[in-house]
Amino acid sequence: MVAASAALLYLMWRIRVVIRLVAISLFVALALVPVVDTIDTRLRRAPRALIILVVYMALIASVGVIGYVVVPSLVKEVQQIAHDAPRYAADLRHNAAFRRYDNRYHITARVVDDARRLPQLLGHLVGPLKDVTVQAAGFIAQLTTVLAISFLLILHGRQYVNLGLSLTGRSEGRYRRLIIDVNKAVADYVLGNIVISVLATVATWIVLSILGVPYALALGFLVGFFDLIPLVGATLGAIVVGVATVPVDFPTATIVWVGFIIVWQRFEDYVVQPLVYGRTLRVNPIVTIVAVLAGASLLGVLGALLAIPTAAAIQIVVRDWWAHRTHGSPAASA
Repeated sequence: MVAASAALLYLMWRIRVVIRLVAISLFVALALVPVVDTIDTRLRRAPRALIILVVYMALIASVGVIGYVVVPSLVKEVQQIAHDAPRYAADLRHNAAFRRYDNRYHITARVVDDARRLPQLLGHLVGPLKDVTVQAAGFIAQLTTVLAISFLLILHGRQYVNLGLSLTGRSEGRYRRLIIDVNKAVADYVLGNIVISVLATVATWIVLSILGVPYALALGFLVGFFDLIPLVGATLGAIVVGVATVPVDFPTATIVWVGFIIVWQRFEDYVVQPLVYGRTLRVNPIVTIVAVLAGASLLGVLGALLAIPTAAAIQIVVRDWWAHRTHGSPAASA
């Protein structure tokens, strides 16, 4: 028994990349099934495979449009900040208290030097062409694999589930309810996360437009994207936008933005997220933090995105197991 368990663990370790891709594919499929089912119900004559392909193309097009809008604006903002850095430093030195510390620690000189190097640092982030090409090829291959597996799961998922449930005997009803609960938790999380990100995008766009910040819509998309990342995403997006407000009307625009984002994050944390996640996932806060940290350490940003719905699914399974363990067998509990 010990040898068999060790062999199984070793086999799972050797195929860990495959397991990771299958897990990501399952998450994508669970997230898209409600969308495909809704379209399939309205368009009864359209083949389900065609509906899935249309949804895929819409998602890919959305990512491409957002990237096309956001990336050029960020590059221009970095160049503008690097160009205007000496003027910002001179404005700061008008303050007597700041000038006293600056004369001692040479703060503005270092900031100006770092700001002038921003475009150069941005170029270095691209890395050697060979490495970028290899990484891009690997990413495209894995993305294609995930989309292909997700396509089959969405297309034939119910057949696979019914086949597996037919092997459970009298417990079929219990496991079917369990699968439905897990599917609902993942789908609700994705929908809730998208709603929160859209709200953050719109709010950012409105505030930045009022402040007169260039590329307000692109920066709004950026904040919405970062907002998808649990725990730290909203803060990272706020920092990037805060830097973009510097060339507009420093320090007034930056102070207004910081005040807005503090109020918005409190509103999101105490009003929006409890309404969305509290009713759909109900994951313990400690479990959420641990899951996000573990997911980020395993898969980076993608792991952080998958952590909360995965924790919710595990919590649903454990709760069901504990309920049936406490009340006896499924037949007795029924």
